[in-house]
Amino acid sequence: MSEAKNHKEALQHSIFNTISKASATLKVDSYVIGGFVRDYILQRGTAKDIDIVAVGSGIELAKEVAKLLPNKPKIQVFKTYGTAMLKTDDIEVEFVGARKESYTEDSRNPKVENGTLQDDQNRRDFTINALALNLSSENFGEILDPFGGIGDLKSKVIRTPLNPDITYSDDPLRMMRAIRFASQLNFKIESTSLKAITDNKDRIKIITKERIVDELNKILLSSKPSVGFKLLEKTELLPYILPELVALKGIDEIEGQRHKDNFYHTLEVVDNISENTDNLWLRWAALLHDIGKAPTKKFSKKVGWTFHGHEFVGSKMVFKLFKRLKMPMNEKMKFVQKMVLMSSRPIVIASGVTDSAVRRLVFDAGDYIEELMTLCEADITTKNPKRFKKYHNNFKTVRQKMVEVEERDNIRNFQPPVTGEEIMKTFNINPSREIGIIKEAIKEAILEGEIPNEHEAAFEYMLQKGKELGLKN
Repeated sequence: MSEAKNHKEALQHSIFNTISKASATLKVDSYVIGGFVRDYILQRGTAKDIDIVAVGSGIELAKEVAKLLPNKPKIQVFKTYGTAMLKTDDIEVEFVGARKESYTEDSRNPKVENGTLQDDQNRRDFTINALALNLSSENFGEILDPFGGIGDLKSKVIRTPLNPDITYSDDPLRMMRAIRFASQLNFKIESTSLKAITDNKDRIKIITKERIVDELNKILLSSKPSVGFKLLEKTELLPYILPELVALKGIDEIEGQRHKDNFYHTLEVVDNISENTDNLWLRWAALLHDIGKAPTKKFSKKVGWTFHGHEFVGSKMVFKLFKRLKMPMNEKMKFVQKMVLMSSRPIVIASGVTDSAVRRLVFDAGDYIEELMTLCEADITTKNPKRFKKYHNNFKTVRQKMVEVEERDNIRNFQPPVTGEEIMKTFNINPSREIGIIKEAIKEAILEGEIPNEHEAAFEYMLQKGKELGLKN
């Protein structure tokens, strides 16, 4: 044991005294283990999830704790896993009996049998998650650190308690978790452990897409997501998960003309946007905004490297990617698609800001115009200070023009002031393609600034278009 020190101050919440009393009644030893202990030592704030290990039945301990709590919380029991969970105040407490595990090659679900605290600490993924705080009345608050986890926290190192090759092969999700913790905590993965991830990369295939995406989301939500994605690329896990990103890597050169490395550019954009938003799906949009560049890349002797239509192609790829990874095929996916599809629009109009272009931008982006502008500003990764300032000033001009247009024309999510029913009534016609033509013409006239976004002007324009189509009123 590398350190045995009392940390009673970590156990100020009354739930720990209750668990200690319940443990004494049942005559079982119990310990706080894992993330709560890690975050307490790192001073990362108060955890809302607490894991308790009992050297005995975790389910029975949970029942005894519930009896002693004044609010008598309901217990959720998971007999298959030998665990139980209860909520009290603002925290969630999970109880499990100490166990040891053995694995088969084709599954990350282990064969479980009862064990000692040492067995339970041995099965933990990383030394920093194997730390335990004693809840027994005699040694209340004593920390048990058999693998030097406190030292690794101080050194900012991710390391496995046992042989990393076995640890990662047994449960390949731990490879993703190692990278996620490195990204969240800004830690380094110890070199032997990092090599073991690369050596076992193929094992990621047995992990469900849902679990992989859960870890990806946590990486994306870290303060600097590029840390995690660079590690996924370095350990060669990324081709199994997001081959669309891997395809962006590298720089081609023909006749002295080169393009930027769109993989590393993408990671810069994700880091930039993460400074301004915690919106997970906007961060996904930043990650995927250029994926259409790999399949659309072409070289022209006249203009050099081009990526024509990469936004449209990329938005279609978003659908396939979400489907493959079993991500939500709902409004969240549509939002990411829309951001990818429109990701270049503000950039295109920034150098020549016209009312018409801004009206169309606001109309097409609708409620997501602010998110789109945030994405485009994050997309500025030039290292040239003059260009950086120029591009940001251009976007300021676009934003100012957006406010003016919005106040004057009420363009965002507008519906043509003349309805289909009004067109039918005016010209005494049934539903027909002429109605669609007239409505589209009115919309275009408003967006182009030919007429104001008002009923009277739109009605007069409707009469004119109806006459051109041979309709009589």
